[in-house]
Amino acid sequence: MQARPAYKECLKNRHHRPILGEYLSSLPNPAHVKAGKIAAKVLGEMKTEIKPEVKIYRLCVLAEKKILKYGGQPAFPTGVSINHVTAHYTSPAGDRSTVPDWGLVKLDVGVHIDGYIADTALTVDIDGSLEGLVAATNDALQEAIIMMNPGTSLSDVGKKIEDVIGAYGVRSIKDICGHDLKRFKLHGEKKVPNGKMRNAGLVEVGETYAIEPYASSGRSVVDSKNVYVFSNTGKDVEFEGVEEKLRIYLREKYGPFPFALRWIRAKEDLDIVQPFRELLKHKAVRGHPVIVEKSGRPVAHSEHTVFISEEGPIVLTQLD
Repeated sequence: MQARPAYKECLKNRHHRPILGEYLSSLPNPAHVKAGKIAAKVLGEMKTEIKPEVKIYRLCVLAEKKILKYGGQPAFPTGVSINHVTAHYTSPAGDRSTVPDWGLVKLDVGVHIDGYIADTALTVDIDGSLEGLVAATNDALQEAIIMMNPGTSLSDVGKKIEDVIGAYGVRSIKDICGHDLKRFKLHGEKKVPNGKMRNAGLVEVGETYAIEPYASSGRSVVDSKNVYVFSNTGKDVEFEGVEEKLRIYLREKYGPFPFALRWIRAKEDLDIVQPFRELLKHKAVRGHPVIVEKSGRPVAHSEHTVFISEEGPIVLTQLD
Protein backbone atom coordinates (compact mmCIF):
# COMPACT_ATOMS: atom_id res chain seq x y z
CA MET A 1 0.00 0.00 0.00
CA GLN A 2 1.12 3.51 -0.75
CA ALA A 3 1.16 6.14 1.98
CA ARG A 4 -1.40 8.89 1.54
CA PRO A 5 -0.10 12.18 0.01
CA ALA A 6 -0.98 14.15 3.16
CA TYR A 7 1.17 11.80 5.20
CA LYS A 8 4.10 12.12 2.82
CA GLU A 9 3.86 15.90 2.97
CA CYS A 10 3.82 15.81 6.78
CA LEU A 11 6.91 13.65 6.79
CA LYS A 12 8.63 16.00 4.39
CA ASN A 13 7.81 19.08 6.44
CA ARG A 14 8.06 17.77 9.98
CA HIS A 15 10.03 14.55 10.29
CA HIS A 16 12.74 14.39 7.65
CA ARG A 17 14.97 16.86 9.42
CA PRO A 18 16.70 16.99 12.80
CA ILE A 19 14.12 17.81 15.43
CA LEU A 20 16.29 18.64 18.47
CA GLY A 21 17.52 22.18 18.53
CA GLU A 22 14.38 23.58 16.92
CA TYR A 23 12.82 24.34 20.28
CA LEU A 24 13.84 27.11 22.64
CA SER A 25 12.14 26.06 25.86
CA SER A 26 10.87 23.11 27.87
CA LEU A 27 13.65 20.86 26.63
CA PRO A 28 13.96 17.30 27.93
CA ASN A 29 16.58 16.26 30.44
CA PRO A 30 19.94 15.51 28.72
CA ALA A 31 19.87 11.98 30.16
CA HIS A 32 16.50 11.47 28.50
CA VAL A 33 17.84 12.69 25.17
CA LYS A 34 20.80 10.31 25.44
CA ALA A 35 18.55 7.37 26.35
CA GLY A 36 16.44 8.11 23.29
CA LYS A 37 19.45 8.27 20.98
CA ILE A 38 20.76 4.96 22.32
CA ALA A 39 17.37 3.31 21.86
CA ALA A 40 17.15 4.61 18.28
CA LYS A 41 20.66 3.46 17.47
CA VAL A 42 20.12 -0.01 18.89
CA LEU A 43 16.78 -0.40 17.11
CA GLY A 44 18.31 0.63 13.80
CA GLU A 45 21.26 -1.72 14.16
CA MET A 46 19.11 -4.63 15.28
CA LYS A 47 16.74 -4.28 12.33
CA THR A 48 19.46 -5.64 10.05
CA GLU A 49 19.91 -8.66 12.34
CA ILE A 50 16.31 -9.86 11.90
CA LYS A 51 16.55 -12.61 9.28
CA PRO A 52 15.04 -16.08 8.84
CA GLU A 53 16.51 -18.79 11.08
CA VAL A 54 18.22 -16.32 13.46
CA LYS A 55 17.58 -17.34 17.06
CA ILE A 56 15.26 -15.07 19.03
CA TYR A 57 17.51 -15.51 22.06
CA ARG A 58 20.43 -14.05 20.10
CA LEU A 59 18.40 -11.00 19.09
CA CYS A 60 17.30 -10.31 22.67
CA VAL A 61 20.77 -10.69 24.16
CA LEU A 62 22.52 -8.75 21.39
CA ALA A 63 20.16 -5.77 21.75
CA GLU A 64 20.69 -5.67 25.52
CA LYS A 65 24.46 -5.87 25.12
CA LYS A 66 24.35 -2.95 22.70
CA ILE A 67 22.33 -0.87 25.16
CA LEU A 68 25.00 -1.42 27.82
CA LYS A 69 27.83 -0.81 25.35
CA TYR A 70 26.41 2.59 24.36
CA GLY A 71 26.02 3.73 27.96
CA GLY A 72 22.41 2.90 28.83
CA GLN A 73 20.57 0.34 30.90
CA PRO A 74 17.72 -1.87 29.62
CA ALA A 75 14.40 -0.40 30.78
CA PHE A 76 12.83 -3.82 30.19
CA PRO A 77 13.85 -7.10 28.53
CA THR A 78 14.09 -6.74 24.76
CA GLY A 79 10.88 -7.91 23.12
CA VAL A 80 10.88 -9.99 19.93
CA SER A 81 7.29 -10.92 19.13
CA ILE A 82 6.41 -12.84 15.98
CA ASN A 83 3.20 -12.75 13.93
CA HIS A 84 0.18 -13.17 16.25
CA VAL A 85 2.40 -12.80 19.32
CA THR A 86 1.78 -9.14 20.03
CA ALA A 87 3.97 -8.08 22.95
CA HIS A 88 5.99 -9.11 26.02
CA TYR A 89 7.83 -12.02 24.42
CA THR A 90 11.47 -12.16 25.41
CA SER A 91 13.48 -15.34 25.15
CA PRO A 92 13.72 -17.48 28.27
CA ALA A 93 16.94 -19.37 28.97
CA GLY A 94 17.33 -22.22 26.52
CA ASP A 95 14.93 -20.76 23.96
CA ARG A 96 15.57 -22.34 20.56
CA SER A 97 12.86 -20.51 18.59
CA THR A 98 13.99 -18.71 15.45
CA VAL A 99 12.80 -16.01 13.07
CA PRO A 100 10.46 -17.61 10.50
CA ASP A 101 10.81 -17.17 6.74
CA TRP A 102 7.55 -15.22 6.51
CA GLY A 103 5.43 -12.83 8.53
CA LEU A 104 6.00 -10.00 11.01
CA VAL A 105 8.70 -9.64 13.64
CA LYS A 106 8.20 -6.89 16.22
CA LEU A 107 11.29 -5.57 17.97
CA ASP A 108 10.67 -3.55 21.15
CA VAL A 109 13.60 -1.81 22.86
CA GLY A 110 13.68 0.11 26.13
CA VAL A 111 16.58 2.17 27.51
CA HIS A 112 16.93 4.19 30.67
CA ILE A 113 19.62 6.48 32.01
CA ASP A 114 19.23 7.53 35.64
CA GLY A 115 15.56 6.56 35.44
CA TYR A 116 14.78 8.54 32.26
CA ILE A 117 13.12 6.05 29.92
CA ALA A 118 13.03 5.77 26.13
CA ASP A 119 10.75 3.15 24.56
CA THR A 120 10.70 2.40 20.83
CA ALA A 121 9.67 -0.38 18.47
CA LEU A 122 9.41 -1.37 14.82
CA THR A 123 8.04 -4.23 12.77
CA VAL A 124 9.95 -6.11 10.07
CA ASP A 125 7.95 -7.78 7.29
CA ILE A 126 10.15 -10.80 6.57
CA ASP A 127 8.83 -11.78 3.13
CA GLY A 128 7.01 -8.62 2.06
CA SER A 129 3.55 -10.18 2.19
CA LEU A 130 2.20 -8.01 5.01
CA GLU A 131 3.62 -4.59 4.18
CA GLY A 132 0.19 -2.97 4.53
CA LEU A 133 0.10 -3.69 8.25
CA VAL A 134 3.54 -2.21 8.76
CA ALA A 135 2.69 0.87 6.71
CA ALA A 136 -0.51 1.31 8.71
CA THR A 137 1.24 1.51 12.08
CA ASN A 138 4.10 3.63 10.74
CA ASP A 139 1.65 6.09 9.21
CA ALA A 140 -0.55 6.18 12.31
CA LEU A 141 2.46 6.78 14.54
CA GLN A 142 3.74 9.73 12.53
CA GLU A 143 0.34 11.39 12.29
CA ALA A 144 -0.22 10.89 16.02
CA ILE A 145 3.13 12.53 16.76
CA ILE A 146 2.16 15.59 14.73
CA MET A 147 -0.92 15.98 16.93
CA MET A 148 1.01 15.85 20.23
CA ASN A 149 0.91 19.55 21.00
CA PRO A 150 0.06 21.06 24.41
CA GLY A 151 -3.70 21.12 24.92
CA THR A 152 -4.49 18.37 22.41
CA SER A 153 -7.04 15.79 23.54
CA LEU A 154 -5.54 12.31 23.84
CA SER A 155 -8.95 11.01 22.81
CA ASP A 156 -8.53 12.82 19.50
CA VAL A 157 -5.06 11.30 19.09
CA GLY A 158 -6.56 7.85 19.63
CA LYS A 159 -9.26 8.50 17.03
CA LYS A 160 -6.64 9.64 14.53
CA ILE A 161 -4.65 6.44 15.07
CA GLU A 162 -7.76 4.34 14.54
CA ASP A 163 -8.80 6.28 11.45
CA VAL A 164 -5.38 6.09 9.81
CA ILE A 165 -5.07 2.35 10.41
CA GLY A 166 -8.63 1.80 9.24
CA ALA A 167 -7.82 3.55 5.96
CA TYR A 168 -5.49 0.64 5.19
CA GLY A 169 -8.35 -1.85 5.47
CA VAL A 170 -7.16 -3.30 8.80
CA ARG A 171 -8.04 -2.69 12.44
CA SER A 172 -6.38 -0.79 15.25
CA ILE A 173 -5.83 -3.00 18.31
CA LYS A 174 -7.55 -0.91 20.97
CA ASP A 175 -6.90 -3.34 23.84
CA ILE A 176 -3.36 -1.95 24.08
CA CYS A 177 -2.54 1.72 24.68
CA GLY A 178 0.44 3.97 24.59
CA HIS A 179 1.27 5.67 27.88
CA ASP A 180 3.06 8.51 29.54
CA LEU A 181 6.52 7.86 30.93
CA LYS A 182 7.67 9.07 34.33
CA ARG A 183 11.16 8.98 35.75
CA PHE A 184 11.69 5.43 37.07
CA LYS A 185 8.14 4.54 35.97
CA LEU A 186 7.52 2.84 32.66
CA HIS A 187 3.74 3.26 32.73
CA GLY A 188 2.34 6.52 34.08
CA GLU A 189 -1.28 7.39 34.72
CA LYS A 190 -2.17 8.73 31.27
CA LYS A 191 -2.92 6.61 28.21
CA VAL A 192 -2.49 7.25 24.50
CA PRO A 193 -5.42 5.18 23.20
CA ASN A 194 -5.39 3.40 19.87
CA GLY A 195 -9.02 4.33 19.33
CA LYS A 196 -11.60 6.83 20.53
CA MET A 197 -11.66 6.94 24.35
CA ARG A 198 -13.62 9.24 26.62
CA ASN A 199 -11.85 11.42 29.16
CA ALA A 200 -8.34 10.41 28.17
CA GLY A 201 -7.05 13.81 29.22
CA LEU A 202 -4.98 16.49 27.51
CA VAL A 203 -1.38 16.65 26.38
CA GLU A 204 0.64 18.92 28.69
CA VAL A 205 4.02 20.65 28.50
CA GLY A 206 6.84 18.68 30.12
CA GLU A 207 5.22 15.28 29.69
CA THR A 208 6.76 12.31 27.88
CA TYR A 209 4.73 9.72 26.01
CA ALA A 210 5.32 6.36 24.40
CA ILE A 211 3.01 6.32 21.39
CA GLU A 212 2.50 2.81 20.02
CA PRO A 213 -0.13 1.91 17.42
CA TYR A 214 -0.90 -1.77 16.76
CA ALA A 215 -2.64 -3.02 13.62
CA SER A 216 -4.08 -6.39 12.63
CA SER A 217 -6.76 -8.03 10.54
CA GLY A 218 -7.88 -9.55 13.85
CA ARG A 219 -9.95 -7.79 16.48
CA SER A 220 -8.46 -8.17 19.95
CA VAL A 221 -5.62 -9.49 22.07
CA VAL A 222 -5.51 -11.66 25.19
CA ASP A 223 -2.95 -12.74 27.77
CA SER A 224 -1.37 -16.12 27.07
CA LYS A 225 -0.22 -18.60 29.71
CA ASN A 226 3.44 -17.85 28.99
CA VAL A 227 5.26 -15.37 31.22
CA TYR A 228 8.89 -14.37 30.66
CA VAL A 229 8.92 -10.78 31.93
CA PHE A 230 8.57 -9.91 35.61
CA SER A 231 8.81 -6.90 37.92
CA ASN A 232 9.00 -6.12 41.61
CA THR A 233 5.69 -5.04 43.13
CA GLY A 234 7.13 -3.09 46.05
CA LYS A 235 4.94 -5.07 48.42
CA ASP A 236 6.58 -5.47 51.81
CA VAL A 237 6.65 -9.22 52.25
CA GLU A 238 9.54 -10.71 54.21
CA PHE A 239 10.75 -14.25 53.67
CA GLU A 240 13.50 -16.43 55.08
CA GLY A 241 16.57 -18.03 53.61
CA VAL A 242 16.99 -18.15 49.85
CA GLU A 243 13.62 -16.48 49.18
CA GLU A 244 14.57 -13.41 51.21
CA LYS A 245 18.00 -13.18 49.60
CA LEU A 246 16.40 -13.40 46.17
CA ARG A 247 13.75 -10.78 47.03
CA ILE A 248 16.39 -8.32 48.21
CA TYR A 249 18.61 -9.02 45.22
CA LEU A 250 15.78 -8.38 42.74
CA ARG A 251 14.81 -5.13 44.45
CA GLU A 252 18.37 -3.83 44.60
CA LYS A 253 19.30 -4.97 41.10
CA TYR A 254 16.20 -4.00 39.09
CA GLY A 255 14.15 -1.68 41.30
CA PRO A 256 10.96 -0.65 39.45
CA PHE A 257 12.09 -1.90 36.04
CA PRO A 258 10.90 -5.17 34.46
CA PHE A 259 13.43 -8.00 34.23
CA ALA A 260 13.84 -11.47 32.75
CA LEU A 261 14.77 -14.58 34.69
CA ARG A 262 17.56 -15.20 32.17
CA TRP A 263 19.21 -12.04 33.52
CA ILE A 264 19.64 -13.46 37.01
CA ARG A 265 23.12 -14.79 37.56
CA ALA A 266 22.60 -17.36 40.32
CA LYS A 267 25.30 -19.58 41.76
CA GLU A 268 25.52 -22.98 40.12
CA ASP A 269 24.53 -24.75 43.33
CA LEU A 270 21.54 -22.48 43.99
CA ASP A 271 18.19 -23.38 42.42
CA ILE A 272 16.07 -20.20 42.25
CA VAL A 273 13.02 -21.70 40.53
CA GLN A 274 11.11 -22.64 43.66
CA PRO A 275 12.13 -19.53 45.64
CA PHE A 276 11.00 -17.37 42.73
CA ARG A 277 7.65 -19.17 42.68
CA GLU A 278 7.22 -18.26 46.34
CA LEU A 279 7.86 -14.59 45.54
CA LEU A 280 5.21 -14.78 42.84
CA LYS A 281 2.76 -16.58 45.11
CA HIS A 282 3.04 -13.92 47.80
CA LYS A 283 3.01 -11.06 45.24
CA ALA A 284 6.51 -9.77 45.97
CA VAL A 285 6.98 -9.96 42.19
CA ARG A 286 4.48 -10.21 39.37
CA GLY A 287 4.53 -11.54 35.85
CA HIS A 288 3.61 -9.79 32.61
CA PRO A 289 2.09 -12.46 30.32
CA VAL A 290 2.91 -12.71 26.66
CA ILE A 291 0.09 -10.99 24.75
CA VAL A 292 -1.31 -12.67 21.62
CA GLU A 293 -3.93 -11.83 19.01
CA LYS A 294 -7.00 -13.84 19.95
CA SER A 295 -7.73 -15.31 16.51
CA GLY A 296 -4.09 -15.92 15.58
CA ARG A 297 -3.82 -13.04 13.08
CA PRO A 298 -0.48 -11.24 12.56
CA VAL A 299 0.01 -7.92 14.35
CA ALA A 300 2.24 -4.95 13.48
CA HIS A 301 3.61 -2.44 16.01
CA SER A 302 5.41 0.90 15.72
CA GLU A 303 6.54 3.10 18.61
CA HIS A 304 8.38 6.31 19.48
CA THR A 305 8.98 8.21 22.70
CA VAL A 306 7.95 11.87 22.48
CA PHE A 307 8.66 14.78 24.84
CA ILE A 308 6.14 17.64 24.89
CA SER A 309 7.73 21.10 24.75
CA GLU A 310 5.92 24.43 24.67
CA GLU A 311 6.48 24.53 20.92
CA GLY A 312 5.38 20.96 20.21
CA PRO A 313 6.53 17.35 20.22
CA ILE A 314 10.20 16.34 20.31
CA VAL A 315 10.80 12.77 19.16
CA LEU A 316 13.49 11.37 21.45
CA THR A 317 13.84 7.97 19.79
CA GLN A 318 15.09 9.02 16.36
CA LEU A 319 18.55 9.83 15.16
CA ASP A 320 19.35 13.24 13.65
